[in-house]
Amino acid sequence: MRVVLQRVLEAGVAVDGQVVGQIGRGFLLLLGVSDRDTIAVADRMTDKICRLRVFADQNGKTNLSLADVGGELLVVSQFTLYADCRRGNRPGFTGAGTPEMANRIYEHVVERCRSYADKVEHGIFGADMKVSLVNDGPFTLILDSEELGIR
Repeated sequence: MRVVLQRVLEAGVAVDGQVVGQIGRGFLLLLGVSDRDTIAVADRMTDKICRLRVFADQNGKTNLSLADVGGELLVVSQFTLYADCRRGNRPGFTGAGTPEMANRIYEHVVERCRSYADKVEHGIFGADMKVSLVNDGPFTLILDSEELGIR
């Protein structure tokens, strides 16, 4: 599983000109599911993400978690995080999970996030989405389950 985590002041996602998800301060998660991912990987990654201490405390140190600041979550599926650009000029996506499997894991992640935040919004899996955000910092992290040793 790969996630691009952006700490945001606000973020939203629209489909066909209609806003389908919108949050204030918290995390925008762009979530890619590989063909090797499982529910167990999704659980461990979600727990890791939601427990990250990346919000500033009263001394300006990144010591506070999403729960500590009452943060919100916007989760957007993004299979292109598994693009393979090693050959040619057109990316291949054979490492991404099948749509059925990826959607099941994506929906599971959204539900698991609800145990960490009161407000969890999401995009529409497989839709052409327009994502907007105000990045806070900017503060962006890239998390890969294989690099983190999560299997």
